[in-house]
Amino acid sequence: MPQGIRVAFNQRAEASYRSPISGERRAGDNLEELLLQTIREARQELLVAVQELSLPRVAEALAERQRAGLRVRVVLENTYSTPWSAEHEAELSPHLRHRHRQLMALADANHDGQLSAQERASGDAVAILQRAGVPLIDDTEDGSAGSALMHSKYLIADRRVVITGSTNFTPSCIHGDPDDRRSRGNVNHLLRIESAALAAAFAADFAAMWGDGPGGAQDSRFGLAKQSGPAQEVMVGPSRVRVLFAPHRRQDPNQGLTLIAQVLAEARQKVDLALFVFSAQSLADSLRELQQRGVGLRVLADPGFASRPFSEVLDLLGVALPDQDCKLEAGNHPLQAPLAGVGIPRLPSGDKLHHKVAVIDNRTVITGSFNWSPSAAHKNDEVLLVIDSPLLAAHFTREMDRLWKGAELGINPRLARKLQRGRQRCGSGAMRG
Repeated sequence: MPQGIRVAFNQRAEASYRSPISGERRAGDNLEELLLQTIREARQELLVAVQELSLPRVAEALAERQRAGLRVRVVLENTYSTPWSAEHEAELSPHLRHRHRQLMALADANHDGQLSAQERASGDAVAILQRAGVPLIDDTEDGSAGSALMHSKYLIADRRVVITGSTNFTPSCIHGDPDDRRSRGNVNHLLRIESAALAAAFAADFAAMWGDGPGGAQDSRFGLAKQSGPAQEVMVGPSRVRVLFAPHRRQDPNQGLTLIAQVLAEARQKVDLALFVFSAQSLADSLRELQQRGVGLRVLADPGFASRPFSEVLDLLGVALPDQDCKLEAGNHPLQAPLAGVGIPRLPSGDKLHHKVAVIDNRTVITGSFNWSPSAAHKNDEVLLVIDSPLLAAHFTREMDRLWKGAELGINPRLARKLQRGRQRCGSGAMRG
């Protein structure tokens, strides 16, 4: 590993651990244990900003540090800031109802299908934090109904260690769905970076969201109200690390899609992409330019996203898919010469490819919570990292190689059927204005 930087992948083939959900040994690094170890080692302060925190052991570790006198602060996305044990399943959306059932299954320690009061209390991460008096806010703390998404995923320990990456602090993002033994979790990674300078940059982003904390002046700032600036650069050992906190206005030259395009433009030999969401037309255009320059491209996208009408994976495959109104994405540019190295990985049903990763010329890694989408750039609270390190790039390339094995490349049968249905229903479709 590069000096000061460690990366862990929850499905890495060369490692294994015993799953706290199934009790079985499984391939991968234990991302939850990385979080727990860092929390337990903290001596002064723990700042957490994560879209969702539903791992009871992580919540209990934070609560223990709070009881020990540390300064603990937590920011969540408002969709996930209510204790699930206080929710009524019938009132939830289908997505949240499914989540509710998964967390009930996780809390059912004796697997009898019934939850005791003790199981509910010990299995609800947000309730654990609340009982311990851990100060907690969400993106409604500014007095609004909430920002687009508080999508960041980071933990800062003692202003010197940052843990960040693609991973929410949830069972499904780390170990697997509690109600499905076949699940291995969404494909994710975490970085642990030791750097006071980088921690200071993250702490400033946290401070903008935190304001004066729960209640008070409602001076928290989320989304565009943060007025995020340009990427900040620090050295971690020999590695240059650039960090950008989103969002930015569309005309802002500091916005994340522009930074990604600038880094991609530096490629000379090869680019690997492993992406959950890819809906930014400008970045598809960047890949077209790389193709024309002869840069080798390997692109894997989440199977559930790749064939949606607004997916830029379709552009790379040279096809277009009308939406439910028979409209095509505005500015759509399917490649005249489709890329050969584009596809989807084979994953257990329900699991997602959740990385937001690019590796450029075996030396530079783009990562963070930042999906390759306009929403990430212009609406959500996000983290985007660009790290220049051949050693780190080698680890991400191995992860890409693992996902590449057995991947379905090109227009797979499922996509072919969707394209056929689209043609039958809409013809060639009409461009959105």
